[in-house]
Amino acid sequence: MTTTSSNAPHNILLGVSLIIATAFTISLQDVVFKLFSSQMTLWQIFALRGCIAVPVLMGLVWFSHRDARALRAAFGLWSLLRAVFITGTFLAFYAAIPFLSLSTVGAANYTAPIFIALLSAYVIKERIGTLGWLCVILGFAGVLLLLQPGTEAFSPWAMLPLFGACCYAAAHLITRAKCQHVPVAALSLAQNFMMLTAGLVISMALVIVQPTSPTAEAFPYLFGTWSAIETSDWLVLTLLAAFAIALGMMLAGAYKAAPPAVVGTFEYSYLVFVAGWDILFFGIALNGATLGGMAMIVVAGAMVLRSRVADAP
Repeated sequence: MTTTSSNAPHNILLGVSLIIATAFTISLQDVVFKLFSSQMTLWQIFALRGCIAVPVLMGLVWFSHRDARALRAAFGLWSLLRAVFITGTFLAFYAAIPFLSLSTVGAANYTAPIFIALLSAYVIKERIGTLGWLCVILGFAGVLLLLQPGTEAFSPWAMLPLFGACCYAAAHLITRAKCQHVPVAALSLAQNFMMLTAGLVISMALVIVQPTSPTAEAFPYLFGTWSAIETSDWLVLTLLAAFAIALGMMLAGAYKAAPPAVVGTFEYSYLVFVAGWDILFFGIALNGATLGGMAMIVVAGAMVLRSRVADAP
């Protein structure tokens, strides 16, 4: 990918607003996963959620544009490649959770803005600037302080969320450079279709292989088979499908509207929302390190926004 993004729009306010809304919605989705998904495997959730979301998105794309080209755009090369990378992000993130603490997974996953900045500078030629680099580093340092990863961060399993962060960065660079003319609903359709496909393929593979190792038995969420679905489960799956539809559209819209390095910095707001849900739902109190990390993230985001607005034509 050697294109530049000089002709891409620069709507900083829209991009930042969308990514903060996306971070808030993702944090809600994670609460739902933690509270209600213990009866189903991750792959079952991916597949069944996709069965709800994909038809809805196909109808939304068709009725919004009344043009088969919009549907074809969802299954074009760049839309599907972007969807593969985002699916890889989620698979790597959730696959690492049984083997690492959440703080380690989170810290590794939130290296994505660093990769976005690197790829922005050297692949699509977005101007970052010295202040931008310093702010991204400051934001990343805030993540480390907030999450306080332990020595297990050096475990080989920590490579999974790092791989996911690379996939995440690549997905949003593709959004910025190659998907400017693809409707956001079409991009969300491609993303949910790919996650549905991944859920079905991995589920079938587990049925064929039937892993029986102690690790497989210890983590049925990743290695188990499908379970019976109750009415309440379908309600939760419908809610998760609604989240998936909204997230796919907001995420694509944010990275289409503003430079990836700017949008990526504000994704750190997810950690602020998660801290709030920890207090509200799980009784985890904030400490000095948490507050300090939040402050560094907010300062980094505000400084990036100010510098990019000043540089915008």
